[in-house]
Amino acid sequence: MAGPSSPEFAAKLAKRMNIPLLAVTTTKFPDFETKYRFDEKLSGLEVFLVQSTYPPADTHYMELFLASHHLSQEGARVHAIIPYLGYARQGKAYLPGEIVSLGIIAHLLRSVGVNRVTTVDMHSAEGLALFSMPIYSVSAIPGLAKYVKESLRLTKPLVIAPDHGSQKRTDAFASLYGAESVHFTKKRDKITGRIKMETNKIQVKGRDAIIVDDVITTGGTIAAATELLRKYGAGRIVSACVHAVLLGETLDKLAKVGVDEIIGTNTVPSKVSKVDATEPLAAYLKTLAE
Repeated sequence: MAGPSSPEFAAKLAKRMNIPLLAVTTTKFPDFETKYRFDEKLSGLEVFLVQSTYPPADTHYMELFLASHHLSQEGARVHAIIPYLGYARQGKAYLPGEIVSLGIIAHLLRSVGVNRVTTVDMHSAEGLALFSMPIYSVSAIPGLAKYVKESLRLTKPLVIAPDHGSQKRTDAFASLYGAESVHFTKKRDKITGRIKMETNKIQVKGRDAIIVDDVITTGGTIAAATELLRKYGAGRIVSACVHAVLLGETLDKLAKVGVDEIIGTNTVPSKVSKVDATEPLAAYLKTLAE
């Protein structure tokens, strides 16, 4: 089933897996409430419910909850395919009094009848433990590395991890690309959100750089890393991310600080969605049927 946030993604996934799309009519009322009408019998079906929860995350989650509850009530088994898992960065409390929002999302998914969840490059593997049903995160990093290597002519590229959380993804990208990787240190004020980026002096003058991260929302992390790379004389700077959320004027902001190109996947539809994440998803989902 194609959720309202992911019609093109769901169609590509269905084509790769050679399975039909569920017949469903979605209506959006003037007050933005959502209504579904299912046009076929659901009992006994196993349904891949494809719904990415990029902004507005709350709306997209509610659409997912409504569909999943009805599918479950009518006797279908629901496997939620959530390419971009909203709230994944709220998988633990950083300050006293904060709630672990991802844990609540996991509870709600279970309560509306979701039997299994598959996502793409979840922000932190720690969040997997919050789910009481089977959950798996596939990686789009191989596809990103292949695209950047084959599509861009870069000079002695250096692959940059802008913070501790991105190190494993960056090292995997660098290994697949065949390049050296460097890890930056990021310090973020937990109250103001201000970012400070640090690194030991690196030899990047005359070399291009690829900054790898799982998600770009407002671009603060990528901007700080880019400014540091420019300080040390980097050549062309490319940002490769899985989830290109890119709120507001983020694209312009990153261009102004010196990012030459941004490459993302289609987990979030955007101008920079150049890599198809349905490929690793389909490969994983096919193993479940074997």
